[in-house]
Amino acid sequence: MSNTEQMIRQLLQKTCLDCHNDDLAEGRLNLQQLGWRLDDHRLRQRWIQAYDRIAAGEMPPNQDDLAQADREILLKTLSQALQTADAAEVTLLGRGPLRRLTRDEYEQNLRDVLALPHLDIRDLLPEDRELHHCNKVSEVLDMSRIQLDAYLDAADQALRQAIATGMKPRKQEHHRLPATRMFLTAQTFGGREAMFYAKDSQMVPLSGGDLARMRKENTHDPQMELAIFRSASWPYYGYPDVFKAREPGAYRIRFSARAVRQLRDFSLRPAWNSIAMNFRARKRSGADVSGDVRATGETFDIQPETGIYETTIRLKQNETFEYSLLGLPVPRAINPPNAPLYYDFPPMPDGGHPGVAFQWLEITGPLDSEAWPPPSHQRLYGTLPIRTTEEGTLAVELISTQPKQDAQRLLRRFIRLTEREPTSEDVIKIYEQLVSDELQAGTPLAEALLTGYTAFLCSGQFLFLPEPRSDSPQRQYAIASRLSHFLGNTRPDDELNQLAEQKQLLNPDILIQQTRRLLEADSAKNFVTNLTDYWLSLKDIRRDEPDSRLYPEYRFDDYLIESMAAETRAFVTVMIEENLPVTDLVDADFVFVNDRLARHYGLPPVSGSRMRKVSLPDASLYGGLLTQAALLKVTANGTTTSPVIRGAWIMERIMGNPPPPPPPTVPAVEPDIRGATTIREQLALHTKDPSCATCHARFDPVGFALEDFDVMGAFRTRYRSLAKGEKVTGIDRAGHDYIYFVAGPTDSSGTLRDGSAFKNIQELKQLLVTEPRQLARNLVQQLVVYATGTPVRFSDRPVVEAILNECQPQGYRTRDLLESLVRSPIFLGSPLPQEASVRTD
Repeated sequence: MSNTEQMIRQLLQKTCLDCHNDDLAEGRLNLQQLGWRLDDHRLRQRWIQAYDRIAAGEMPPNQDDLAQADREILLKTLSQALQTADAAEVTLLGRGPLRRLTRDEYEQNLRDVLALPHLDIRDLLPEDRELHHCNKVSEVLDMSRIQLDAYLDAADQALRQAIATGMKPRKQEHHRLPATRMFLTAQTFGGREAMFYAKDSQMVPLSGGDLARMRKENTHDPQMELAIFRSASWPYYGYPDVFKAREPGAYRIRFSARAVRQLRDFSLRPAWNSIAMNFRARKRSGADVSGDVRATGETFDIQPETGIYETTIRLKQNETFEYSLLGLPVPRAINPPNAPLYYDFPPMPDGGHPGVAFQWLEITGPLDSEAWPPPSHQRLYGTLPIRTTEEGTLAVELISTQPKQDAQRLLRRFIRLTEREPTSEDVIKIYEQLVSDELQAGTPLAEALLTGYTAFLCSGQFLFLPEPRSDSPQRQYAIASRLSHFLGNTRPDDELNQLAEQKQLLNPDILIQQTRRLLEADSAKNFVTNLTDYWLSLKDIRRDEPDSRLYPEYRFDDYLIESMAAETRAFVTVMIEENLPVTDLVDADFVFVNDRLARHYGLPPVSGSRMRKVSLPDASLYGGLLTQAALLKVTANGTTTSPVIRGAWIMERIMGNPPPPPPPTVPAVEPDIRGATTIREQLALHTKDPSCATCHARFDPVGFALEDFDVMGAFRTRYRSLAKGEKVTGIDRAGHDYIYFVAGPTDSSGTLRDGSAFKNIQELKQLLVTEPRQLARNLVQQLVVYATGTPVRFSDRPVVEAILNECQPQGYRTRDLLESLVRSPIFLGSPLPQEASVRTD
């Protein structure tokens, strides 16, 4: 036994072995049997767990059992031993293993390599596993034969989509549809209030027979309008009567429309505000069966004045498109007992039903590249001439008098365009042999090359990102790939690759200049989307629909849900762009809202679907991540809110203080939606057990502060129930009657573990922002995982503290933290400092 081990075990024996021995092993930790081989990763992690519990003052539970002087000696000695062992492993093996590209990264790499910006092969690949609130962790991004088969299939499909579809661009079709050809039927589900045709701003009561006759005789009235007052959701026939995409691709849509209000006499008046809408791709089918329905093209704000709008949508073969007005009613069938089902429309609001009146619509497509063959084809075959194919599975074949030489030239050219680091001559010859074998077997040149291209796109060199290492000749290329996949989810562009080739990326000024350039690029949207999907759980934004019994006002409100996610993404973007202090994550003096979200938050109205930054009054409860509707939704289950779940989520994701997992024998606390008891009363009973109370004191108070916000993040002062309280009735967005009860008042007060009391979320925020270093530490730790695929190791901790020390004078600003990480040994693969002072306050 070494002197270090002997000292540590002697100190632990005084205070810890009573609970962590062969008989008890509380927390599944037996210090009597815990080995001291710190070069064993599994054993080292257990000692790190013990170190962290002691450093946090959680071991021993009674702090008086371990004298402060002994605690300091124990922590210092154990820290040095762990630091030395972990740093040795990093020196030998690197910080982490090779990281496979996620399916999102693979798709984006292929888009950029093949010049196919709308390539869609992501869903051909298995879903990536998640760890540490991230989908980029090397440990779980494994590769199996099944996965490799999926990658081969995806690469082959992508390559085939890149090839010219013929000798010239496809013939475009052009349709101009009057209003009476824009909707399949004369009426839709929800009755006349949901949709009708109008002329001179007055409804024209067309029957199905009238419409069929008009279409057969082509006697359309150009003064007629199509007026729609509902959102797109099944059952719905909101698509043109004559159009479906003959071929897959892009289609240009131009249309004339105005935002209107429908009055009780079915007349139309100009709307008071714009109406948001987009298009959704779908199959022509029955009302209830529409297959893959997805938004395509941009979102418009249709104005009260008649205007012409234009967008490009993408359709698969035989698809059409439907008109998707956002935030309007969604009629659903009412099924009375012993009677036929029927549809009703919600009551008319003051001023009339909002909607959109269309005058005409034009469709042109498919839209191919004006240059032919298209750029994607030229990425594969350069300028080699083509002709209509005589054999094989492609539409065209290459004209070559020297197929073997052309094959070698084009293959090497493709590898040079595609590689993220130089490919050795020995490896290139392997791909050349694959193509040569295909040619000898009689495969046409174009298809033979696809064999080599597919193999390269599924090679380890393309599928995996290496860890930058100071002893690697490819280190500069590894840094370039790490930076581009960190901030854009894709491969390095030409400028970044050139700097890697020139060995310039270890120059701090150049590295930060490139970091800022990538943060300003369009690809930075990929960074924000992926980061917020996993760190802030936005990928789960649609997981739990609001219970229509308790929250009928949210029924089928997709526009609200989309707006919630857009707010959080806009907020994180501006935190980086404007280099805001990390405390704004908790308490900011602004929010991002559009028309729907401003109404949801009870803020002054704004116009349109675009997110815009709005300053908040001093007394506002909003501002920062804690009170954003998206995060309040993903931490609720659609029916009830739980202080336990919300509090634990905030403490882990925002504050970086994750609670230990609950004991397997302790059941979760389920709020009582009957209204008999409050969640605070239930938790008071649950935490009578001292072991439960100690743990819940970490996060329950934070969750209680959020009880003033319902399952969709709207402010409330009272709970709702299905049985007790004041009865509330009405008709929801689907035209259905509802009944719920307003029960007891919410209580958002609480007391933190350190004794700090607060009355509401505003006061809690003021307490949390007094810990800026911890907020910054948590953000850096999350960025480390996202950027490198490996969580912060014990030997990384001094580097993290050095990053915080560097950023402290300016108030721990968000982009400063990110840039400091990019310059750090963690990101660059530089040797870790041998000694560093670790500040943990």
